[in-house]
Amino acid sequence: MSTSNKDRVILKLHDVDAVKFGEYKLKSGMMTPIYIDLRVLVSYPDLMNQVSSLLYERVESEELQFDTVCGVPYTALPLATIICSQHGLPMLIRRKEAKDYGTKRLVEGKFREGDTCLIIEDTVTSGSSILETAEVLSQQGLKVTDAVVVMDREQGAVEMLASKGIRLHPIFSLFNLLNVLLASERIDKQMAQNVRTFILANNTFSGKEENGNSVPATKKLCVEQKAELSYAERAKLPNIHPLAAQLLNIMEKKQSNLCLSADVTSSEELLQLADSLGPSICLLKTHVDILEDFTEAFSQKLQALAEQHRFLIFEDRKFADIGNTVKHQYEGGLFRISSWSHIVNAHAVPGPGVVQGLSAVGKPLGRGCLLIAQMSSKGSLATGEYTKATLQMAEQQSDFVMGFICGSKVSSRPEFIHMTPGVQMQAGGDVLGQQYTTPEDVLRNRGSDVIIVGRGILAAPDKLSAAESYRTSGWEAYTKRLGPRDQ
Repeated sequence: MSTSNKDRVILKLHDVDAVKFGEYKLKSGMMTPIYIDLRVLVSYPDLMNQVSSLLYERVESEELQFDTVCGVPYTALPLATIICSQHGLPMLIRRKEAKDYGTKRLVEGKFREGDTCLIIEDTVTSGSSILETAEVLSQQGLKVTDAVVVMDREQGAVEMLASKGIRLHPIFSLFNLLNVLLASERIDKQMAQNVRTFILANNTFSGKEENGNSVPATKKLCVEQKAELSYAERAKLPNIHPLAAQLLNIMEKKQSNLCLSADVTSSEELLQLADSLGPSICLLKTHVDILEDFTEAFSQKLQALAEQHRFLIFEDRKFADIGNTVKHQYEGGLFRISSWSHIVNAHAVPGPGVVQGLSAVGKPLGRGCLLIAQMSSKGSLATGEYTKATLQMAEQQSDFVMGFICGSKVSSRPEFIHMTPGVQMQAGGDVLGQQYTTPEDVLRNRGSDVIIVGRGILAAPDKLSAAESYRTSGWEAYTKRLGPRDQ
């Protein structure tokens, strides 16, 4: 379903009072100026079918792998039932309490121990309802890795569930809903601002300070602030990596969040791309080891073009060895990557030593590193606990780690930059397992900052026109996510 159709669904939800403004008490006891009540959908079958279709489209677009489906009781049960009935999927029902007769089971339906269950939910604030259901399913021998939700209130559920190894896939975010209602004049700027202020001040996810003491999430700078802060505002944050600040400023000034993935084998062709497309991009991503004619003179010319057109160079080396080895790979050898590439990336598999080894070389040079938290290839193992461990590694070494390669935002800190590969104008995939998502989805729905585009530009008859199209699309998606700004 297109973005405009999604917007129409939001307006219909407002029409039937599924979205209300006033003073309401949530399950957590928190008072809120906005209430999402999707229980009314059972009285509007056409709208309930549309919402169910959106949920299933999200499942398909993410290519989620699961054996059975469970709706969180009670509001999500009819949504899960429609999805399973229409698409022939096996379903489970989680009871709120066990029967005191018969089988006395908490989970009804047929399943095998070790099966993976996809959770469906209507609205999340803290994510506790999903976690409660996941824990009941886990007690029965089921695995839960993903949950699809209609509305994310953006108050910490993504981060809390990620810390438990569960990825949350929302259709709508609360900030997205506010932008649509504001643009349609359903609410005024003051109401929208009141709700935004409330959301930013009431994140439910708690973190840890450096001394190990638990602190309320409202004391921490949270991911929802990133939806409010512009690139330029984030560049001024006190603890941001200097290179991250430089990149954010470039993005703001050039109105570009486009990274060109220049996977070509000729140095001359790469330089031509850098020169012609340089004005449209904020980053140029290279795979230097596929060049058939690399020379030091080439790297010097590339640096000159980066300075001329104001973009940074990102060598997609994916370091994945012990600290001492990656130190030599980064600093020496034929390519001498640290001498010309502003940014490199690394897998977290070797442990913190991989970052320490790279940092020993790159930090004195003002370089930065991205950790690979997720990958866009089908069947990637960079999920769940791996992603969580990668996030922890980045937070512990944020003096060199400036962000992540990921499918969607993984950190609650706006100092970190999120970059997403596998972006094309049309979602889909290729025969080698690469999965493509659109700029709109990556930037508005998944909360990423930079779109990485390769074949969508390189295979185009007019590469410059294609690059400008991606730049424009990416910038528009970012400004929509940002929402209306006070002048």
